[in-house]
Amino acid sequence: MTVALSGKEVASKIEEKFSGSVVESTPENLVVKSDQLLDVARFLKETGGLDFDYLNFVTAVDYYDHFEVAYLLSSLEHNHSLMVKARCYDRENPALPSVTGLWQGADFQEREIYDLFGINFEGHPSMKRIFLWDGFEGHPLRKDYI
Repeated sequence: MTVALSGKEVASKIEEKFSGSVVESTPENLVVKSDQLLDVARFLKETGGLDFDYLNFVTAVDYYDHFEVAYLLSSLEHNHSLMVKARCYDRENPALPSVTGLWQGADFQEREIYDLFGINFEGHPSMKRIFLWDGFEGHPLRKDYI
């Protein structure tokens, strides 16, 4: 069984390297600044002892005042996992950096989030709709979709 690492413990390691990049941390997860997401993700993947080499999933939630994108990362070598989150506060043009360069498995998942929530992943190799057709208006999983 995979052991979930404490967001608080990992946040202290991240803060040593990227001061001010962690917004909040709990025993269950940590939230990083959206502009620091790619640097933090690379650190989590490439740092010995952490080695988060596997992306289980990426998903999003609309909280009306912001979007939250959650990444469940795992280390196959160390058999541990961590939930990392980032927030988008711009409802008109929400955006985060793409992590497809680190975990290829994020490709379709980021496209799904773009299609259904309208969150753009900057640097994604093919940011286009995956479920709905070109020309479809809106993003149906947004709380304000009508």
